[in-house]
Amino acid sequence: MPPSTHTLTRPFHHLAHLLSRAARAAWYPIHGIWYFLRHPEFYPIFVGRLLPLSIISFLVYFILFTFTFIPQFLLLYIFQGRAGALINTTVLVLGEGLVLIQALFEGLFVDECRVDIFDATLINHGFVDLIAPQRVLFVDAPNSVKMLGKPTSRAEYSPFSWTQIFELVACLPLNLIPYIGTPAFIMITGSRVGKLSHYRWYKLRGIDKKTMKRDLNFKSWDYLWFGTVAMILQLIPVLSFFFLLTTTSAAAMWAAKMEELSRVRVGRPVTAQDRVEQETDDPVYHDDPV
Repeated sequence: MPPSTHTLTRPFHHLAHLLSRAARAAWYPIHGIWYFLRHPEFYPIFVGRLLPLSIISFLVYFILFTFTFIPQFLLLYIFQGRAGALINTTVLVLGEGLVLIQALFEGLFVDECRVDIFDATLINHGFVDLIAPQRVLFVDAPNSVKMLGKPTSRAEYSPFSWTQIFELVACLPLNLIPYIGTPAFIMITGSRVGKLSHYRWYKLRGIDKKTMKRDLNFKSWDYLWFGTVAMILQLIPVLSFFFLLTTTSAAAMWAAKMEELSRVRVGRPVTAQDRVEQETDDPVYHDDPV
């Protein structure tokens, strides 16, 4: 008996499904830039707290490009030629700068700002009840940022880890590999960036570490592409801190979408369409036995 049309086209449907998920996840960091720019209440967070760090990051990159770019370029030129060496050396130096900046500043000064942006974005999407148990809120404030009071429990956008810094350092030599090294470096490090982007959301939901790990693995394909685009933005000198905040907005927008889908399903039977949306948008609830 010849195979049915559905059987023959199943691999193509699966491929189209994966590409659709990748495109949607990759688009969020870009959309986050536009979202951030359209909300002036976020500007004081960047100008008041992160603009000085952006100036310092410019000095870090200036020193690196001045004193380390040419020696590394000459080394790669021997094995990769001019074009390959130019691209890979640029990404290598940007990666070295990112390591220094993350080690010196991000864990100490930036995480609090990212928590505020994440929480304010969720409030803008109507999820005040998700934030209220975790921090003081001034409900009469004129905008979501001014609503934010002090956290009543430990608040982290993503946990700072020296292991993460060491992993970033360990992946830097990938840039020495012609052609595939630089994309591999960006995607490998981006995958971790993507998975950490919803750490705050899981904590707000009270999800335990075991469930969090399972769900992150379930949606690793989506986080790979979200994190890859986020990583590319972070490698842009001077603007890296700005893009950290816009990517945080993007992560919160994505979390708000998943939160909305999960709440819509409560109290009614799960339909076939729900199962499709659940597979791609709401990993926390993918094991619903209904």
